[in-house]
Amino acid sequence: MKKLIILLLTIFLFNCNGNAQKKKQETFKVVKSESEWQAQLTEMEFYVLRKHGTEKAFSSALNNNHGKGIYVCKGCNTPLFKSEHKYDSGSGWPSFDREIKGNVAFSTDNNLGYIRTEEHCATCGGHLGHVFNDGPKNTTGMRHCINGVSLKFIPKE
Repeated sequence: MKKLIILLLTIFLFNCNGNAQKKKQETFKVVKSESEWQAQLTEMEFYVLRKHGTEKAFSSALNNNHGKGIYVCKGCNTPLFKSEHKYDSGSGWPSFDREIKGNVAFSTDNNLGYIRTEEHCATCGGHLGHVFNDGPKNTTGMRHCINGVSLKFIPKE
């Protein structure tokens, strides 16, 4: 009887799926299948926005864009960043000292073995880049380091 109880306890403990071990699945306003995203986006846009990839430093034309306007999500056109908050960080990626509140979501990324704050479009969940606390001290002190391929620039009229 004692062996049976130990066996049952062992089975119970190894088969227990606690909610703490399950990753929270976010729900976004814009939801598409992988094939729908692939049809809409270029290969690089899909890699960055949907697979959490990173474009090569200094490869985006938006890195040196100095026009006045707004930067929107390439996946769903949600306004994400304003041109007046863009600055040259020297990192090789478009950088902003703040986001448009409510339009950018944040999560924890530890894929490189250390913790970073990842940024996503709050509407479609598209991966944008990461935010760091080494930005301009005279403003927010934040550096939103964004993949240019995840953005579309809309000039101010």
